This record gives sequence, C-alpha cells and structure tokens, in this order.
Amino acid sequence: MSCLLSRVAVCGGTHGNELSGVYLVRELQKTEKPLEEEDELVSVLVVLSNPRAVQQCRRYTETDLNRCFTHATLNGPESDKTPYEITRSRELNSLLGPKGSPEAVDLICDLHNTTANMGLCLIAYSDHDWICLHIFRYLQANIPVRYIHFDFPPKEAYSLESVGKHGFAIEIGPQPHGVVRSNIYTTMKAGVQHVMDWVRFFNSGTIFEGGSVEVYTMVKNIDYPRDSETHSITAAIHPQLQDQDFCLLHPNDPLFQTFSGETLRYKGKEPLYPFFINECAYYEKGIALSLARRKCVKMPPIQVKTELEHQENEWEFASEEDE
Repeated sequence: MSCLLSRVAVCGGTHGNELSGVYLVRELQKTEKPLEEEDELVSVLVVLSNPRAVQQCRRYTETDLNRCFTHATLNGPESDKTPYEITRSRELNSLLGPKGSPEAVDLICDLHNTTANMGLCLIAYSDHDWICLHIFRYLQANIPVRYIHFDFPPKEAYSLESVGKHGFAIEIGPQPHGVVRSNIYTTMKAGVQHVMDWVRFFNSGTIFEGGSVEVYTMVKNIDYPRDSETHSITAAIHPQLQDQDFCLLHPNDPLFQTFSGETLRYKGKEPLYPFFINECAYYEKGIALSLARRKCVKMPPIQVKTELEHQENEWEFASEEDE
C-alpha cells in the first residue's frame, strides 16, 4: 500500500536551453486550472525552474542548477556572492520540499532534452521506488521508454526531482539545445500526459499488478582523450558508436577516433550499455558517454492506501511512541 499522490509538480526549464520542457511548461501554465476547479484527488503545480536561464536561452547563468540539490548545497551558507542557481535551488526546495521532509510534494517530474540519441527515458535515483517503476511500466505500454537508475544516496542526489518524495526526470532526444523539434516535444507531452493518467488511476484506487521491468544502472562515465598539457580533447566519438545509445558496447569495440585518424578501443572488462553518447552539455563536465548495466527488477503490486488505512497507520505509530 502507498499513500495518495495528492501533490505533483511538473517542472521545465531547469536547463534554460532545453526547449521541449520550456514550451511544454508554458503550454501547461496556459491551461492550468484554478485551485477550486482542480481534480479533487491531485493538485498539479507547473514550474518554470530557471527563468533567468530560459530568458537567456542558456543551460545556466552561473552554475548548473541541476547539480545544486544535494543536502550540502541546499543547506550551505549564503551571501551576496552566492551564484543565482544556488539561490534558485533553495527557493525551489522551499516551494517543492523541503527535501527529505513529510512536507515535500509527492511526485516531481522534471523535463529535459539531450543531444544524444536516447529516445525517451525516465532517470531516477532508485531502482526500488515502486511508484516510479510502476509509472515507467505504464508508460512502456503506451510509448517506447527506458528507465535509467543513478545509484546515489538521497543526500548526494543532486538534481531537482530528488526534492520530492518520489521523482524522476523525463529525458528525451536527440534535440539540439536552443531548438525545439515538434516530434520530440509531442513525445514529451504524451509522456507527461501518461504520467498524470497513471497518477489519477492510482489515486482513484486502481490496483497495479506486480511484474518486472528492465533498468539501466549507471556504472561510470568516460571522458574524451585529452592533451596532457592543454587538456583539449584529442578525439571524437567513433563513427561506429555515434548515435548507438543503449546498444551493447563490448571490450575492444571502437570507442574514439583521434583527430589524426587513429581508432581507440574500449578497454573495459565487461560489455556495458552506453548512453548520453556525445551529449553537447557534457563536454564541460568531462563526459563523452556514460555506461550502464542492465538488469531485471521485480515489482510488487501497488494500490493507494485508503484514508482509514492511513489513519490506522498513524494510530499504530502513535501507540508505538507511547510505549
């Protein structure tokens, strides 16, 4: 049994040049219902996360907002020299959190684009959050989608969706930054609609049966080869690997092609699944691609708790405290 998902946030523009989420949030804000007309089972908050970066059509203005939601960053000191995005992360934490607290929104869906050929993905910090995994399986029945798991402790989870009790990023590509493509936007819009459909089915008491799903757990990142003195890259993603996100990369497969024409091969000891291949925004982060293991995760059935069951749990908790 799981608690009602009464408060859901849909966020876009966390990166100001990822335009599918920017335009979808603006569209949702146009049609956002007044509170008195909202679905009585769920209140949806639509948020433009980084308005200053959106205005400038840049990923960020001073520092990457989507790396500012760790416990340490949210609770650090603040001064007149604090970067805008750190200040904004704390505002969003106040609005949607506080992170890790009972007051946090029940579900955050944060919208992103990638230049990599990844299709539609959900990215989350848990491979046993049954809410997120059941939403993923529901999406799978309607549109092609993958689930990526970043294995970080909650306090070290650095992105916006970690502020909610449950949360994930919807990542979709390929789309150049600063550009909106109709097919990518439409797929993102459909994904968000399916998420909200699932939430309403769940809140109304629908039982979602157990089953299994495939999850890609991130193992490591690989940087580009670089000049030891200038630190400039000396190679690009190999043509045979480019655009092959989620296609198994075997040891000794071509990985990079140097600017002088030499092929550099993957030296790993096991086959892994590449993703975020040649992501434009990750050049500055020293990431040419990420690698993941794929596994099968079994899920239990899930159903919302009734108000009576919720009260009984609170009474049990209270009686345990009295003892």
